[in-house]
Amino acid sequence: MKIVMAVIKPFKLEEVRDALTGIGVHGLTVTEVKGYGRQKGHTEIYRGAEYAVSFLPKVKIEVAVAASLVGKVVEAISTAARTGQIGDGKVFVYELEEAVRIRTGERDEEAL
Repeated sequence: MKIVMAVIKPFKLEEVRDALTGIGVHGLTVTEVKGYGRQKGHTEIYRGAEYAVSFLPKVKIEVAVAASLVGKVVEAISTAARTGQIGDGKVFVYELEEAVRIRTGERDEEAL
């Protein structure tokens, strides 16, 4: 089992969710986060004063999937979240040792 974690632009969330649903992923966790990558933030003007915005709003998506689905999930997220502009985000994949569905006690892939 694997966890696929992606950090994307907030306005792409619905497209990514639809893409994941289309390949059979039925659950995901979404967290609003802030951060920066190569773009290092930007400057804005508010009431005539210029100030730096160091951390940009992003959305973090976490999906637990069977190892056999990882390629499809990464491709679905990458395609749906891509705008071609700087700051589109990143996808990370890491191991998931164990999963337990609390309600039923199911374990591992049955719990996903």
